[in-house]
Amino acid sequence: MSLNVRRLPGVYAPQADSALLAAALARESLPDRARVLDVCTGTGALALAAARRGARVTAVDVSRKAVLNTRLNAWLAGLPVRVLRGDLLSPAAQGTYDLILANPPYVPAPDTDLPARGPARAWDAGPDGRTVLDRLCRQAPPLLNPGGVLLMVHSALNDPELTLSVLRATGLKATTVERSFIPFGPVLRGRRAYLRSGGFVGPDEHEEELVVIRAERTS
Repeated sequence: MSLNVRRLPGVYAPQADSALLAAALARESLPDRARVLDVCTGTGALALAAARRGARVTAVDVSRKAVLNTRLNAWLAGLPVRVLRGDLLSPAAQGTYDLILANPPYVPAPDTDLPARGPARAWDAGPDGRTVLDRLCRQAPPLLNPGGVLLMVHSALNDPELTLSVLRATGLKATTVERSFIPFGPVLRGRRAYLRSGGFVGPDEHEEELVVIRAERTS
């Protein structure tokens, strides 16, 4: 599945986590004219991938640049993607969906407050990296249609077992469907001392494991 899209300056580029989520999307069966919500859409790469399969896609991002970037890429591709700006699921919370895609910020950061602007807004996620993940785990299940699926990518640094437990507690059937190890990128390399002091990584660790969680509403 191609993630080649235009990227405007200051917008999070599709990377290994986006590719892993795209692989999970490619394996997912979608009903005809499925309603898909892509949260933290960035460039809109995943939204466009779903739209190419005939889905009716809504894409959301808090960043004005990301919203503009997604609209541009949808226009260039000739695909009808509805793009909204706002905080996580709130702009699209009036609807229900057959599939919710999420590549949220998940990198542990020393600051409790999330950045309000700048590139770090795309990855910083509080001291344990779960500030946004936990909100998604609470807010996404009520928006799924019966048989609907949440596909969410994050790092093993964020305790995937906790994600599974929280989603199962909402009544969803949750499993890990994709895993991949990648070398630490610039953000994790620059934050290695904090990650070591917090027990997120060991002194000799130089790779990060990415996971995709699949959670299905079975009734």
